[in-house]
Amino acid sequence: MLRPYPKSRAGVRTVPLPSFLVDALRQLHAAADNPDPRTLVFRDRVGRPLRRSNFRRRVWLPSLVRAGLLGQVVDVGPHRYRALWPDREGVEWSAEFTTEREAVAYVAAKAVGGMRFHDLRHAYATWLVTDGVPINLVQRVMGHEQASTTLNRYTHTPDDYAARVLAAFNASAASLLPLVGDTPSDRAADGIGDEL
Repeated sequence: MLRPYPKSRAGVRTVPLPSFLVDALRQLHAAADNPDPRTLVFRDRVGRPLRRSNFRRRVWLPSLVRAGLLGQVVDVGPHRYRALWPDREGVEWSAEFTTEREAVAYVAAKAVGGMRFHDLRHAYATWLVTDGVPINLVQRVMGHEQASTTLNRYTHTPDDYAARVLAAFNASAASLLPLVGDTPSDRAADGIGDEL
């Protein structure tokens, strides 16, 4: 369903896109052979909005398989592809196919787990915050009314959080420590520390 409005006023926003993505979107739009700027970039075969279930089955899950994030497809020889996937109990299953496409489709249909499309929003918010983008800017680009929504629901602790904390602390603490070879008597001679 297309809606003429987002969920909140904060949802009306400009989202900065890198140039490579803008170029890719323009190419997809041009491929539609429809000069109307309202033509959907992501649509079904007859130009309508993609249904969530079709997108998940036809695009998202096969993409996860190809990326190695949901099961696995291994080329084991000429016209032989081994599909590997876990079931709900964690048992690994496998089957062989003559085309990679068939193997990918089978894993996409049978494998359990994998990330949801919406998880990309969480990854994006976490990436921005982790790279030092101020939370008020992340809140704006995410379209959230409150920064607490961005922090509490959408950002997650990165795996290397301890190393990041130590690196930040070490960098700041280093500026407070005396230089190597700098002794208290040297500072007194320079007039440093007289006012302590």
